[in-house]
Amino acid sequence: MRKIKIFLASSNELKSDREQFEIEIYRKTKLWFDKGIFLHLEIWEDLSSKVSLTRSQDEYNSIIKSCDIFILLVHTKFGIYSAEEFEIAFGSYHAQQKPFIFTYFKLSDQDRLPSVMEFEQKLNALGYFYNQYPNFDHLWNSFNTELDRLLLNDFDTYVPNVHSAPTANQPHSKQINIGDVHTQGGDFRIGDNY
Repeated sequence: MRKIKIFLASSNELKSDREQFEIEIYRKTKLWFDKGIFLHLEIWEDLSSKVSLTRSQDEYNSIIKSCDIFILLVHTKFGIYSAEEFEIAFGSYHAQQKPFIFTYFKLSDQDRLPSVMEFEQKLNALGYFYNQYPNFDHLWNSFNTELDRLLLNDFDTYVPNVHSAPTANQPHSKQINIGDVHTQGGDFRIGDNY
């Protein structure tokens, strides 16, 4: 059985989406049992709150570095912890091409804090195409398609088209195009407190 570790990051305002996501991941794990794939979801509610020698966030960051997939959900605010988690995932992806990063912005009529718009601008500057979702069903359908794409190459590389694997003349595509951008110096140190 191969364990695929997924870290789901978001602020507390998206608790309902996280809970529904957890249910769908469990269902997908049951569906893929015969394929030998176990999807292990990490959410901050399940992580230990015990006192450690470092900050609790440092322990979360360590888990992110060991994950295969990092998912960030953003709604009306983008807190300092979400920003730090994205930075850790981005740096890890730059260093070792894991975790694969997927970013989803929830659409709503509510006002968004400036930190959300600043984060979107940084992603745009990187040439990163993030996703938007109006409701949970749309979010899950989008991410479920991404899981199927990753399964095509045994979660080792990202295949952009779920219906056809890359040919010998067509290189594998990664989820984000980071080019020569580095996360040194706090490129993503933005955000408001939760």
